[in-house]
Amino acid sequence: MSLNGKRIGFGLTGSHCTYDAVFPEIEKLVNAGAEVLPVVTFTVQTTETRFGKGEDWVTRIEELTGNKVIDSIVKAEPLGPKIPLDCMVIAPLTGNSMSKFANALTDSPVLMAAKATLRNQKPVVLGISTNDALGLNGVNLMRLMATKNIYFIPYGQDDPIKKPNSMVARMTMLSEAVEAALNGKQIQPVIVERYKD
Repeated sequence: MSLNGKRIGFGLTGSHCTYDAVFPEIEKLVNAGAEVLPVVTFTVQTTETRFGKGEDWVTRIEELTGNKVIDSIVKAEPLGPKIPLDCMVIAPLTGNSMSKFANALTDSPVLMAAKATLRNQKPVVLGISTNDALGLNGVNLMRLMATKNIYFIPYGQDDPIKKPNSMVARMTMLSEAVEAALNGKQIQPVIVERYKD
């Protein structure tokens, strides 16, 4: 399926170390002809880390997509009734946001955009990045995996020795995961070697 002309919401949550892997994938969506609407959590907007300043990441995604970020719950709500998306992507999806999403908590623009998309029975594609996917957050991960219209970018352990509970999506498969989700399919296998190309 072509992504040309598709309206795709792209949510960023606070896994700052993953942004460098995600931004080239956003560019691929844009180059494929998709209209990409960026959505960011409050953490993304305001946090400064060794990986950069929130305001710089916001500027970068706006320049990349050609659209202003959706940075409030109020601005995200119309993605359901008035500006429906063909697909919503959240990448990276932190363990914190994953646990909220799995338990129907809608306290950020990204989660509101995802809820609005599910309301319209459209696909939500998740690219996880969490240190506790195989720990306390495992139950939330499995709840989302069993939920209709939620799909995953294949993921795997990023450091099985030092961080055995940590799992991160293979972001290079993002476009492929979106195309599959638009066809109602989960690409397989879901669990992969994280760094194998």
